[in-house]
Amino acid sequence: MTHDDATVVKMACLFDPEPERWGLRGDPHVWRALRDRLSGTDVPASIDETVSLLRATFSELVGLDLGDPAASVYREQYSHGGMSSGMVSLDTWRERLLPILTERARTVLEP
Repeated sequence: MTHDDATVVKMACLFDPEPERWGLRGDPHVWRALRDRLSGTDVPASIDETVSLLRATFSELVGLDLGDPAASVYREQYSHGGMSSGMVSLDTWRERLLPILTERARTVLEP
C-alpha cells in the first residue's frame, strides 16, 4: 500500500489490539489517551515522522519526554485504583510500547 490520498490510514489503527502486558497500572490509560488524541490523525508519510508524533503526543499527555532518564512517573489523571495506580513506566514505553507502535506503523507504511 502506498501512502497517498487514496489510502490514508489513521493513527487509530496502530493502537489495536492493545498489548497483553503493561509495565505499571497507568500505562493502559496512557495508551488509550494517546489513541484517543491521535485517532483522527493520518499516519505520517515516514516512520521518523510517526515516531516524532507519538513521542510529542506522549510528552503532552504525560508531561515528560521519553528521553528523561526516570524509570517511571506518577500522574494523577491516570490513577484509577490499585497499588501502582497512576504510575507510568517510562522504561516500558521506551523499550516495549513505543516499539510496538513503531512496528505497526512500519507495517502500514512499508507493506
